[in-house]
Amino acid sequence: MEYIYAALLLHKLGKEVSEDAVKRVVAATGTSADDSKVKSLVASLKGVNIDAELANASLVSAAPAASHAAEAKKEEAPKKEEKHEAAAEGLSALFG
Repeated sequence: MEYIYAALLLHKLGKEVSEDAVKRVVAATGTSADDSKVKSLVASLKGVNIDAELANASLVSAAPAASHAAEAKKEEAPKKEEKHEAAAEGLSALFG
């Protein structure tokens, strides 16, 4: 994950996302960089528009969270109504 963060940091600063730059950012954190992971990341980011991908990623991650919250509210409402109906049935049995 630190390699991805390094690439994002470099992109945000307007620097080139290269193997050497990613290694230097990771090394600045006090850890050693794995050459194969750095090469793989840089190769997979070659030709990718990072700004467009970030814009798409934020839209995709926000949509499920919003729909999940709406579903949770829909599920809560019927439960409250069921409780009231059950309570009313219990009272009617008492007064028959």
